[in-house]
Amino acid sequence: MKLRAFTIAAVAASLVLAACGEDDNSAVETTVAAAETTAAASETTAGMTEEPGTIVDVASGNPDFSTLVAAVGAAGLVETLQGPGPFTVFAPTNDAFAALPAGLVDKLLLPENKDVLVQILTYHVVSGAVMAADVAAGDVPSVEGSPITVTVDGGTVKLNDSATVIATDVMASNGVIHVIDAVILPPGLDVSAL
Repeated sequence: MKLRAFTIAAVAASLVLAACGEDDNSAVETTVAAAETTAAASETTAGMTEEPGTIVDVASGNPDFSTLVAAVGAAGLVETLQGPGPFTVFAPTNDAFAALPAGLVDKLLLPENKDVLVQILTYHVVSGAVMAADVAAGDVPSVEGSPITVTVDGGTVKLNDSATVIATDVMASNGVIHVIDAVILPPGLDVSAL
């Protein structure tokens, strides 16, 4: 607000000086345009310093997670993932969902398959906020209940030897998102029967 008030005062002073000193309106127009640009930039900067939204908000704001967001909605997990957490979510991209067998995503989104969808999605969630620097090889319990096997080879982190972590530490107000390139399935879950 102080920056905006200063900008407005500077514009007013420029207008007075321009009116007194010259008839050319180009200096006034240039000053007004610069002030508007500064005000817009300060509003953008102020927006960037805000705390990130919840995991659902962050995922909803990224078009690469539109399938995941639709699945979270169909599973009735929006409220849970907007809760206090903290959670660590291994978030499959749209391409990861697209790599599943043809028609499987559509089947999972049907109301009669909600329990299976909940099982799959909660298998991508770990309690607590686990940052990339804290990841270690071994079995990690998922919210679903089954362990996720984490392997670390150099700088590459894999889940169940099938999904690779491709981006890390996407912060949310209630946890952290790590982006993965494949959907992981809980052990023993057979989706071919859907």
